[in-house]
Order: sequence, then structure tokens, then C-alpha cells
Amino acid sequence: QVQLVESGGGLVQAGGSLRLSCAASGRSLSSYAMGWFRQAVGKEREFVAVISRSGGSTGYADSVKGRFTISRDNAKNAVYLQMNSLKPEDTAVYYCAAKYTVYSGRYYYTRLEYDYWGQGTQVTVSS
Repeated sequence: QVQLVESGGGLVQAGGSLRLSCAASGRSLSSYAMGWFRQAVGKEREFVAVISRSGGSTGYADSVKGRFTISRDNAKNAVYLQMNSLKPEDTAVYYCAAKYTVYSGRYYYTRLEYDYWGQGTQVTVSS
């Protein structure tokens, strides 16, 4: 009942920036923790970032900490991932995901915990 659509991916040089967006329809995201995951060619889908239902708590993979920032705007029913200082190893398909929760300050790290997924958007970082 929740549809998620990612946008903002593309080709960027190493050291550059991109801002990914995730727009939701069908239901309000106010009852969902939101996450970003990525999957590179030949590798498993991995956790990138998560934000709690209220937006008050965030978590990041060690590989992106200090470079990426997750945020949400419940009034617009959207979630964002600001990616700075991009590296070639950041190249992957990036996915937005939603997890229903009654806990306003809780977030989740494992992909199997999430209920809904977007179609993904390709990010390619050249050296």
C-alpha cells in the first residue's frame, strides 16, 4: 500500500555530490522509519543510512559516515540522501525502503526488516 520512487541518481566525478530523493504515495510516511540501501554489481545489498519515524535519530554505515546525510520531510512525504565527497566505491544502485513502526525514535539496520522498497536509482562515480 506504500509506493516509493527514487530519483536524483546519475554520473558524477570523484569528490562531487549528489542528492537522492524518495517520494512516497499510498500512505503517509509519518508511521515509518526510512532507510537507504545500495547494491553494487556482484555484491549483496547493504545498509547505508536510516532515519527514525520522528526524524530525531539517524544511523549510518561506517563507509559513508561523515560524507552522507539522511533527512526527511513528512509534510512532503519524502526522504532524502545527501551524498558528498563521493568515491568510485560508492557506485551502486541505491534503494529507498520503509519500515512500519509504533516507536517514534527507533530505527532499523537490516534489509529484511523493511516492508516496502522503491525501484532503485543508479549512482556512478568516476575517478
